[in-house]
Amino acid sequence: MVPVPSLPVVWRPKTGRIVAYVLALVIMIGAVVMAVFLPPPFTVFDKVGVVALAGLVAWVLHLLGRCRVEADERGITLVNGLRVHRYEWAEVLSVTLVEGEPWAKIDFSDGMTIGAMGLQGSEKSRTVLQVREFAALIRERGEANESR
Repeated sequence: MVPVPSLPVVWRPKTGRIVAYVLALVIMIGAVVMAVFLPPPFTVFDKVGVVALAGLVAWVLHLLGRCRVEADERGITLVNGLRVHRYEWAEVLSVTLVEGEPWAKIDFSDGMTIGAMGLQGSEKSRTVLQVREFAALIRERGEANESR
């Protein structure tokens, strides 16, 4: 049995976050260097376009790197790639992490299930511990739990 963590708590992937931001940095530096050293047939517009395209790729990587699950006294905030979801504790039923799945899934009282990209299955033992901590919080605070 995992002890209930103190609130507020944030669970986020470690490896995926590092990879996303390092790759974004490398792409941006590479694009700027490439734009500076492009030969004369390329115009300033072309050089700006190269950097802008790299900025777009870096922004997408940021969206992947910012994924997390936050828990506080009122409920949870689920930050996935493009969407941020906010739920009260009464709405949260359970969290599951099936081996081989890319991330954990959270079940809600309205029948919805949403993937929690902040709890990535690729970080195996770290994510298992995070899911157990989250499940302990749900058992303690979730009012929709049928065993209460």
